[in-house]
Amino acid sequence: MTAQITVEELSGLMKKAAGVTVAPQELEQQSDVGFDVLGVDSLGLLGIVGELENRHGTPMPPDAERCRTPRQFLDLVNSTLMAGA
Repeated sequence: MTAQITVEELSGLMKKAAGVTVAPQELEQQSDVGFDVLGVDSLGLLGIVGELENRHGTPMPPDAERCRTPRQFLDLVNSTLMAGA
């Protein structure tokens, strides 16, 4: 498993944990659009964070569940994973 979360992986997590389907290409183009606009609420984002913690065996930073956009989320989570790698 890589130490970085990709847009494709985030897209899959959004579908699995939040029930929101967004194509990876669309997510990449809209990476600065709010999660709420994409249909992911705070509970969905919490589910995504939990799934990542289970997959990587690493606690995510508390701020991860407060990220507003996919770009903020990926930047924060990837910096955390890289620090722990």
